[in-house]
Amino acid sequence: MDENGMAARDAMEMHHHFMGLALEEARKAYACSEVPVGAVVVGVQGEILSRAHNAPVALHDPTAHAEVLALRRASMSVRNYRLPGSVLYVTLEPCIMCVGALVHARVETLVFGASDPKSGAVGSVVDLTKIPCLNHYVNVVGGVRAEESSMLLRSFFQERRLKVKEG
Repeated sequence: MDENGMAARDAMEMHHHFMGLALEEARKAYACSEVPVGAVVVGVQGEILSRAHNAPVALHDPTAHAEVLALRRASMSVRNYRLPGSVLYVTLEPCIMCVGALVHARVETLVFGASDPKSGAVGSVVDLTKIPCLNHYVNVVGGVRAEESSMLLRSFFQERRLKVKEG
């Protein structure tokens, strides 16, 4: 295997590892009856800057998506609202609000698990990472551990529908 192939394999192993941590966060959200989405922000040196999971219900805050909470915590940890060179791992394709936050934070790379055909803003419904007027562009890697992320979401919503039906 050549150097580029090894680098690509190493990157995928790293993405697989950090997405596993994001999935742990998503399971925490599930346990709290929140939509199971988890996020991890990794710094330039490969250090974990923050971890978070969805909490809009618990926090009574429509902006308390996993990505936003993880970005807030990462910014606090580095004492800067900008996170250049960082990578955000999230189990579900981000919505419009979260992509806006990624752009404003200057996140270098977004790695997501499952696509979101209803509100995904990184290609499923719209792609806000490719708007020419923006002054920052986020690199995107999609589909990392997508099946695990999708299964968690499907289980959550099936369980909720069942509870409503039993009601």
